[in-house]
Amino acid sequence: MDETSPSRAPSLAAAREPEDGGPPDAELVESARSGDTPAYEILVRRYQSRVHGMVYNMTSHKQDAEDIVQTIFVKAYRALGSFGGRSSFSTWLYRIAMNTTLNHLQRRKRRQGEMSLDDLDEGAERDPAYVELVARESPVRDLSLTELQKKLNAALQTLSEEHRSVVVLHDVQGLPHDEIAKALGVNVGTVRSRLFYARQLLQAELAEFAP
Repeated sequence: MDETSPSRAPSLAAAREPEDGGPPDAELVESARSGDTPAYEILVRRYQSRVHGMVYNMTSHKQDAEDIVQTIFVKAYRALGSFGGRSSFSTWLYRIAMNTTLNHLQRRKRRQGEMSLDDLDEGAERDPAYVELVARESPVRDLSLTELQKKLNAALQTLSEEHRSVVVLHDVQGLPHDEIAKALGVNVGTVRSRLFYARQLLQAELAEFAP
């Protein structure tokens, strides 16, 4: 997974300049903190698809992702009073999203043990987020899209949650290293190290599809 090759989804960092033509995030946050529910609804619409893509790539489960996304936005709304503006709203939201998702995965492990790769969400082949993982120069480009998406999904699930999170945030969501570091609460060097190692593991998992 070469750093320059994947086509990436619009990042939350890039969304600081609203693409919907609405007010900036900071203005909406201030309004929402004052009890303006419609202002928060705009923020939800602005970021819901990106947050859902991240959660789905982390969990590989359609219904779980939908439930987690709802929980994330409820948590964020309740925590608006603690948002101090030291980072962008998007970075702050991503931290809540990732922590909520990781907590869910830990609870799932305790309930079910390690996730089986045979238990993948059947809707994976219809999720556009996985298309963003496919480079034009990919050696597996001749595979059917459905098969490729399933293999990429399975490969992602073999990674630890720490390594999966940096791949999802960087290679799928398109966040730069410094934004990922803020969202995960680690330093930039750790992000780079995890990303490098995760890519090596993914390449090994997908080696059988190389020509």
